[in-house]
Amino acid sequence: MSWDPVAELTADERRSFGSGAAHWAELVPLNVPGPFYTRSNDNCWTGRIEAPMSVMYGGKYFEEYVFRQPRNPHEVRDLVRAADVEITGGYGCDGDRWWTPALVRGWWADRGRVEADLTASLAAFERESDEQNADAAAGVAQARAYVAGALAGDLRAYLFRLEEGRYPRAGERLPGLGP
Repeated sequence: MSWDPVAELTADERRSFGSGAAHWAELVPLNVPGPFYTRSNDNCWTGRIEAPMSVMYGGKYFEEYVFRQPRNPHEVRDLVRAADVEITGGYGCDGDRWWTPALVRGWWADRGRVEADLTASLAAFERESDEQNADAAAGVAQARAYVAGALAGDLRAYLFRLEEGRYPRAGERLPGLGP
């Protein structure tokens, strides 16, 4: 990622998102580090309808969470729509304020928790044979591929942002994910 997705938000769109320490304190731990995240929220399953490239369902109550940060302005707009329809105001866009390099590295070191949740979620989604569960099961495959592939590079770019105050330019050395 080489651009700031939050800068894509208009003032009206920013109002779709919650923010602040109380909001962050309820962070769904499955959220991938980055500016967009969810806190404890409903389980009405509207997030993937609006933002299928970024939102997944998981955890004990199948809450919505951001499994991949948006990669272009269109995906930012998708997250705005997901935030708009989530009835508890569970989406946030101030993750840059709260994530630290140590927290990002800790999340990465504990990513097995995300993989285990995806496995458990897939089993639950496959027990049902409706369209919503079929979409969620397809989302698991998408999320698994991301965790196994591009996520490491995206997190290294995000670490650069946190450490340098900007996203990296092509060819710049990225920090590692280890301690």
